[in-house]
This record gives sequence, C-alpha cells and structure tokens, in this order.
Amino acid sequence: MTPSPDADATRALSRAVLRHGSPRATALFALSTAATAAGLLLPAALGRALDLLLAREDATRWVVWCAGLVLLSAVLEGCAGVVSGTLDAGSAAWLRRRVTGQVLALGPRAAPRFGGGDLVARLVGGAAQAGTGPAALAALLAELALPLGALVALGLVDWLLAAVFLTGAPVLALLLRALARDTSACAAEYQREQGVIAAALAEAVGGHRTIRAAGAEEREAARVLAPLPRLSRAGHAMWRVQGRAAAQALTVAPLLNLGVVAVAGLLLARHRLTVGEVLAASRYAALATGVGVLVGRLAALSRARAGTARLAEVPTAPASPHGTRQLPQGPGRLELRGVTARRGGRTVLDRVDLTVPGGTTLAVVGRSGTGKSLLAEVAGRLADPDAGEVLLDGVPLRDLTHDALRRAVAYAFERPALFGTTVEDALAFGLDRPPAHRVREAARTARADAFVRRLPKGYDTPLADAPRSGGESQRLGLARAFAHGGRLLILDDALSSLDTVTERQISRSLLTPGGPTRLLVAHRAATAAAADAVAWLDGGRLRAVGPHAELWREPEYRAVFGDAETVAK
Repeated sequence: MTPSPDADATRALSRAVLRHGSPRATALFALSTAATAAGLLLPAALGRALDLLLAREDATRWVVWCAGLVLLSAVLEGCAGVVSGTLDAGSAAWLRRRVTGQVLALGPRAAPRFGGGDLVARLVGGAAQAGTGPAALAALLAELALPLGALVALGLVDWLLAAVFLTGAPVLALLLRALARDTSACAAEYQREQGVIAAALAEAVGGHRTIRAAGAEEREAARVLAPLPRLSRAGHAMWRVQGRAAAQALTVAPLLNLGVVAVAGLLLARHRLTVGEVLAASRYAALATGVGVLVGRLAALSRARAGTARLAEVPTAPASPHGTRQLPQGPGRLELRGVTARRGGRTVLDRVDLTVPGGTTLAVVGRSGTGKSLLAEVAGRLADPDAGEVLLDGVPLRDLTHDALRRAVAYAFERPALFGTTVEDALAFGLDRPPAHRVREAARTARADAFVRRLPKGYDTPLADAPRSGGESQRLGLARAFAHGGRLLILDDALSSLDTVTERQISRSLLTPGGPTRLLVAHRAATAAAADAVAWLDGGRLRAVGPHAELWREPEYRAVFGDAETVAK
C-alpha cells in the first residue's frame, strides 16, 4: 500500500528532528546503555557475593563491586535525566522555529486551513510533545537492552531458564505492539480536540465586542467548551489503554518470573545451580519481564509521534529564492510586466502591465475583490506572481538580494502589527534599526508624535501599556514605514482609519515632490484625487490609468467610491 502524503510528511519531520537532536540523543543512548549494563552486572555480582558468604569465604571485593555498580547506575541515570531534559527542550524549540517559519512563509494561507488558535496549539502543545520523540526513542532503544541482556544472562546461567522465559515472550511483544498503536490513536484525538478548543477560543477573543453587544456570552462560552467531553473521553481512553496494557503485562510477567524461579529451584535441587545463581536468575527474570518502563517509553513515543503528525500537517511553502544583484542608482521606477497572480484556483490579477515613474504617487482603486491588496503584495515581493515580473529601476525583484529588496521597499498596512518591547522599538522594527532622531521625525510626519509623547513614558512606554485607537495604530504603522525610508513606499489602505483632517495632513507630507515612489491602495476619492495618477482595477484587470479628474467622468469609476462610501456609512 502506498503511504499517504501525511504519513510521508510525518516521517520526514521525525527524521529531521532526530537529525537535529542526534548529538544529545547519542549521548543519552550511551548513558542509558551504560546504566543498563551496570544494572545487568549487579545480579551476577550479588549472586557471587552470596555464594562466597554462604561458603564463609571473603566476599569483600564482590560487595564493593555491588556498591560501585549501584552508585554508578545512580550517577549514569542522573546524567541521562539531565541530557534527556535538555534534548526535549532543544528539540521542541527547534520544531517551533521551523514551523513558525513555515507559518510566516505561508502568511494568510495558513490561517484559513487551521485557524490562529489551532496553529498556536500545534506550536505550543504539539511541539512540546513532538520534541520528546528523540529522547524517548534513544531511551527506549537503550532500555530494550535490559530485557534482551537479561535473557542472555539467563541463558548463561542455564539454557533451560532462557527457554522457559521465551515461551511467554511473544505475548509480551504483542501487548507492547498493541499499546503503541492504541496510544498513538488516542493521543492524536486528544491533541485534535485541544486544537479545536484553542481555535474557538481565539475566535471568541477576537470578536469579544460583537459577542458582548449581542449578549451571547453564555452561548459562546458553551460553543468554545463544547469539545470538552470529547477531550475528556480521549484523555480517559489514553489512560485506559496504558492501564490495560500494564495490567495485562503484569498478569503475564509474574507467571514467567515464577516459571523461571521454579525451574531454577529444580536445578538447585539437582546441584546444577548454586544459591547465588538462583538469586541472579530470579533477578534476571524480573528484569526481563519488567515491561513497565517499556510501556511508559512506548506511550511517550506514541504521543510524540501524534504531536509530530500534527506539526507535519502545516504545509511548507516553497522558499522564495533571492538573487545576488544590488539596485543601481535610480528614482524608484516601478514596473509590472504581464503580472498574473492566482489565489485558491482563481485568477485575481490578470496580465497587468503598469509603470509608476520614479518619485511619483500612484493610487490603486477598484471594487472589493479586484486584487488591489494582492497587487500591493506583488509590487514589493511579499508574494511572487504566477506569471510576469516586477522590476524596480530596471532590476527584476527576484534578482535582488534579500537585504537590498527589503531596504528598498517599505510597507504600511490597514491593520499594522506592532512588534517590540516599547513604542520606539515598534517604530524601529525592521532589517536595520534607524537612529532615534529619524524615528521621531517619522512619527511627526505620520502625525503620531503628539499622542506618543502623551503616553506615560513617551517613546519608552511598553507597547502593552500604550492603548491606542485604530487610527493611532495606523499612524504608528505609517511612522514605521517612514522611518525606514527606501525608494518605494507601498501603503495598503493605510489611511483608512484616519480622520479627514489627519489624512489630508499626512497626504500633503506624502505627496511632496522628490520623495520615494509611492503606491497607495485607496478607497477614498480624496486620496485618489491627491495622487499623480490612478490605476483602476476591474475584475483583476487594469481597466484604465490616468488622473483622477479624467477618470471621474466615467460613471463606473465614480461608482467605485460611491459603493465604498455606502459601506463606510
């Protein structure tokens, strides 16, 4: 049977995390194996010491050996515990970095499939579970040596003892196999239900004002917590599986142990074994049937595999390759040549040809869904077109180095995300940190300086202590774009939440001659009128380019803003 793509992705991710943690996993395996070896030597040393004591001979050396083996086992197990903890933490951190990179590369395409809350649950809980995989596997492989080594030791004491044990060994193997299968299924179900709850909670937190306004708090709380019974059932099922496996193993193991001890007693009666060898045989039988540790390791490995499977479901976006070229001196001339872009199987931009002369301002207008925001993404290479190319001062954006591209293009968005510890950190966020004087100058240009200075600590105010309206957040986003400069400034509806006076003031600052090339996604007629030219998108195609005053003669062009104003009202 051909493996499913999800199974292939899970195996590939499991191998990747194992490769990442291989140095520590190897050390853990070595420490655990050494501890196992010490544990296997101890019954033989105890048996020899007992025989010498019964024969009234000096057993001091063997007693010292026994004490040394006990001490060595304790030290090795302690070191293994430390290595295991660091391996778990390191593997989880590596997985979180990897999957976070995948989510950021996917951008908005990741959220519709999983939801923000589910993605967070995968990154937090799923990565923590998956991160235990390398340590659990290394420890399991080392601890498998315990029953195998104990079986070999039984054979060395007397082959008949090993034969007795082997009669029941297949039953134990089948029990462990069933445990691994059932635990993995229960753990996967448990983690899925956690993701459903997290996704619903994130939706409720994001829409808390709507929920309160509708008076639907109790109904939404019930919706968020609706999966709790299923979560409880999955959790209880997981414990029942482990409990049942442990109970079955504990039923079989004592019978095997009793059989080995009984045969050893018969051999003792026939003088084939000494008392010390009987003691050693009983201890080796107990070690060989001690599947409790293996049950725990297998359960941990199953939970880790379930977590890995959830992380592997997050698709990997193809990496956007960057070139090696730098930008030549130029005014920031932007060109789109035959640009076609598709989303979800639909052509959103269809063979768009557009030129924005350096230092000028172009407003992009159109009805909702005509591709304005996607054009803004393509223009600064936040997304690549499916066909065609975008050039800045004659250089295709694909050919530029990552740093050259990001230093040349600045963005501001309708709902800016602000990152950093303080307000100044948020405004300076980017590839290079601009000096403080440029940050403050940019804030003045964006008309943000006055309200920032009213904050408790001004620009040093922690973001969490800086409440702001939608318009103030937009001004901070604009200030961040202005602070980083560049030769191309792209504003994706970044003036929509501003009052009319503030918008006019910022527009005057933006549209001064000699600045960077500006591409504005606009919904207001006043913004379009202030631009040097307007690109009118209709159904993903470029219907017309020209001054706002000329296009205004077209009734369908006027309807674009009439609809927008109706929506705004």
